[in-house]
Amino acid sequence: MIQVINAILLILYIIDSVVLTILILMQEGKQAGLTGAISGAAETYWGKNKGRSMEGGLVRATKILAVIFIVFSLLLNFKIFS
Repeated sequence: MIQVINAILLILYIIDSVVLTILILMQEGKQAGLTGAISGAAETYWGKNKGRSMEGGLVRATKILAVIFIVFSLLLNFKIFS
């Protein structure tokens, strides 16, 4: 039973790492935001509502998956289920 839980955790860990990598690659570079802030583009509609945009959703999902990644890493490293 414990080996099954360990195998499930390992599969979820691999899926999480692949999805996390894809989400990071989908995000825009932060340098575009710096040049926009310098030129005054940060006060546009998209600058104010960035948390509700697709980019804001990607950032939020990346943070959640990163926390899950760390939890899975600790569970697999401490060998609680092996």
